[in-house]
Amino acid sequence: MPTDRVLSPARRSSEIGDEQEEALLTGQHVDRKGQTGRGRGFFTRWKNPIIVTWAAIATIIILVFGVLYVRSHPNDDKPTPGAPNTPNTPNTPKNPNTPNTPNDPKAPKNKKKRNLIFMVSDGMGPASLSLTRSFRQFTENLAIDDVLTLDKHFIGSSRTRSSNSLVTDSAAGATAFSCGLKSYNGAISILPDGNPCGTVLEAAKAAGYMTGLVVTTSITDATPACFNSHVNMRWEQDRIAEQQIGDHPLGRVTDLMFGGGLCHFMPNTSIGSCRGDDRDLIKEARKSGWQFAYTIDGFKYLRMGKFVKFPIMGLWAPADIPYDIDRKDTEYPSLAAMAETAITALALETRNSDKGFFLMIEGSRIDHAGHGNDPAAQVREVRAYDKAFEVVRRKIDEMETETIVISTSDHETGGLSTARQLHETYPDYLWYPSVLANASHSSEYMAKLLADFPERGKMKVTKYINDELLPLQKITDADDEEVAKLVKAKIDGLSSAYVWADMISRRAQIGWSTHGHSAVDVNIYAYPPEAAKKLWGNHENTEIGEFLRNYLDVDVDAITKKLREGGTHAKWMGKELDEILEEKEKSMGVGGKTGEVTVNGLDSYHGVHKRACMH
Repeated sequence: MPTDRVLSPARRSSEIGDEQEEALLTGQHVDRKGQTGRGRGFFTRWKNPIIVTWAAIATIIILVFGVLYVRSHPNDDKPTPGAPNTPNTPNTPKNPNTPNTPNDPKAPKNKKKRNLIFMVSDGMGPASLSLTRSFRQFTENLAIDDVLTLDKHFIGSSRTRSSNSLVTDSAAGATAFSCGLKSYNGAISILPDGNPCGTVLEAAKAAGYMTGLVVTTSITDATPACFNSHVNMRWEQDRIAEQQIGDHPLGRVTDLMFGGGLCHFMPNTSIGSCRGDDRDLIKEARKSGWQFAYTIDGFKYLRMGKFVKFPIMGLWAPADIPYDIDRKDTEYPSLAAMAETAITALALETRNSDKGFFLMIEGSRIDHAGHGNDPAAQVREVRAYDKAFEVVRRKIDEMETETIVISTSDHETGGLSTARQLHETYPDYLWYPSVLANASHSSEYMAKLLADFPERGKMKVTKYINDELLPLQKITDADDEEVAKLVKAKIDGLSSAYVWADMISRRAQIGWSTHGHSAVDVNIYAYPPEAAKKLWGNHENTEIGEFLRNYLDVDVDAITKKLREGGTHAKWMGKELDEILEEKEKSMGVGGKTGEVTVNGLDSYHGVHKRACMH
């Protein structure tokens, strides 16, 4: 089994120390006490108003020239004694409010190279923001105008349909970002004609950029996979893992990967593996230079990015990292901490390069909370993503290199509504954030507690639910029908997650229309907003992909051409191409090489409007 430490860490001779001390403000306080009388006597001697006027003008002129001189010589001040003076921590002027201070967002940036951070809030729609904003105001006793960080950087919205459905999945949604083209639901950077499309990450790596992926789900999941691998369907995660370590026509294209999904890299002979074969990808990757980090101790060893050797893969969980409502800082890193570590490491690695870095950060489990219709988990996941965005914004202000963050969602999940009509009578105009605040765990966590309860007798299970589980969520009014559903799930060996989620949603009066995705437009955020003017307003999701490649000035089309050379891509992409093309032939809706989408291929209504209840 792997150890809980980073293997072969690089000790940097120029390791960054503590942050610089804050410089003192310029200027000197003048104590005017006791001078008031003398001042009055002085001016009484100047009776001539002309002399007084000229004296005032001369004083103003001297002050103006003094201010202009100080601003034109910002480097005349000496650095703070004892502060580090490395390429990443330049001498800081004494006045931290001047435009030349590195952490001032108005500070001049090095425009010769660029960094691009692309954030994906998987499954987060506009209602998720409204829900989380009100939840935060309630739990932190904030004013109604105290909004989320994301709210302050909203610039537009994105249309999300795929090539074969008005309701996209994450694979097609992420392909639109990575390739800038529409594809079918399930496609991992593969187009409807079966050909691979080059990605912005692959193009960035070919152009000399450092590249990274940070997620809270498995690193082999659809969104991260679309940036550095190509398979016909998203569930081919074993093949995705192989490509991610470098078994790829372009070789290794990613320098840093943080997330879960360790099980896909372990041979099926190992405990905890979820691979279908006995390939040991960790062993293979180590031979080609990869460094691996495991668990929270491995993460701490990276020292927030100051002690990293590339390429590095940090896999902190066998599958997904737990929901933030369930996650413990002593066991798993937060999204914000992973993001900061990745940015610091990549910035240090590129400090002497003429190219910057491309980093994709995904708040992956917002989507999972939506699928589970779990509002208590949803608000914590959105809140964690909002904190990560704030960390990214702060890091951008500290950088000397021009850097931008673009944030959007691949789709909305759950059809979330901050309202729910519980009865046929006229609905109430309210919802209760206190119910979400009272919940201490996700419905997924609660379902596991019930499933792991060793007793199966109906009376013992009922007592366990009433005495142990319901108090965890502070549910004091559970009726017999709700408890019976939980008992039945336990007796039948089924998951009770949907039951737990519905109990919270009903009490909070939160509505859901589906356990799947919806076609609602999703928001776009950016910092600094001026650098993303082309994304202001409403856009197709492929336009976001086009913006990413254009901002970095990389040739994605050249990567596509290279991937298709010799027609050998069918050998490394996947094994189900013929089946997929046959199934999707009538519903692709994509014409030629342009990726233009029509609605001609969309599926039509089949007369099925009633389905059996899922519970």
